[in-house]
Amino acid sequence: MSKNEVYLGIDTSCYTTSVALIGREGGLVGEARRILQVKPGCRGLQQSEMVFQHTRNLPILLEEVLKKPLKVIGIGVSARPRPLEDSYMPAFLVGLGLARSLAAVNEIPLWQISHQENHLEAGLWSAQGPDADRFLLLHASGGTTDLLLAEKQTDSTYALTQAGGSKDLHAGQFVDRVGVALGLQFPAGAALEQLAATAADCIELPVAVRQGDVSLSGPATAALRKIEAGADPAALAAGVQYALTETFVRMIRNVAAQKEIFDVLLVGGVVSNAYIRRHMIEKLAKRRIRVWIPESRFSPDNAAGCAAYAFRQGESSYE
Repeated sequence: MSKNEVYLGIDTSCYTTSVALIGREGGLVGEARRILQVKPGCRGLQQSEMVFQHTRNLPILLEEVLKKPLKVIGIGVSARPRPLEDSYMPAFLVGLGLARSLAAVNEIPLWQISHQENHLEAGLWSAQGPDADRFLLLHASGGTTDLLLAEKQTDSTYALTQAGGSKDLHAGQFVDRVGVALGLQFPAGAALEQLAATAADCIELPVAVRQGDVSLSGPATAALRKIEAGADPAALAAGVQYALTETFVRMIRNVAAQKEIFDVLLVGGVVSNAYIRRHMIEKLAKRRIRVWIPESRFSPDNAAGCAAYAFRQGESSYE
């Protein structure tokens, strides 16, 4: 086994270009990412702009992580948003196209997964669990608020089945709409967390959960109305964090009881928030539900999951 041999992961999501390298012993050799640039006051990008920025960013990031002599022996890439036949988004074609080209030129294997599976793999790799054959996966980001049943398959992949989630607004959209209205830069997650940390009080927002289904449009509308009424920004930011925590906890608690599952893995940019992590662990522990959380930098969009999947698949061929 050569220490210079690595597996490359590539992920080109809606707001982050990322690459990662994992060695044959399973450790991170290098990683780099760039947040896509959004104009001040805006809450998103058109797909054409995402494609342009990814195309510009990828060569720079690869040059950064491949400075030292390394031999790429396999590639994992996010090819679509979700593991569904009709799941498609142009932004992922940038990473997929480069991955296919590199694999063909270097005559090495290529493994395609979805962006959601990339989050799952990054979470499993970083959190070192759950090691159960069945567990819940909460994926909370700007484009997704899904509670999924993850079931391990005979080929060591995971089948993901919807068990709950938002029926309207996603958690990250909730954060960003309130954050931008408060004058924070998009994406607003990190800035809103910092603002909430300065709060002396917490403004209560509604929580709407029915079994595994949740609604976030109501809490978002209530928050925007409070901004118009002159509410304290820090207290409102704290209220957003509390409302999301309660929403996630109640949804997980309901589905865990229904399916008799006691492990949940948290992934996605929203659950990189330290307040949300800490209080979810405390609240779910009372129901004997174990919470598995990746290192905070591997919760938002990153390519470590693609590299970890390639590592797992590639190394199995040596067994």
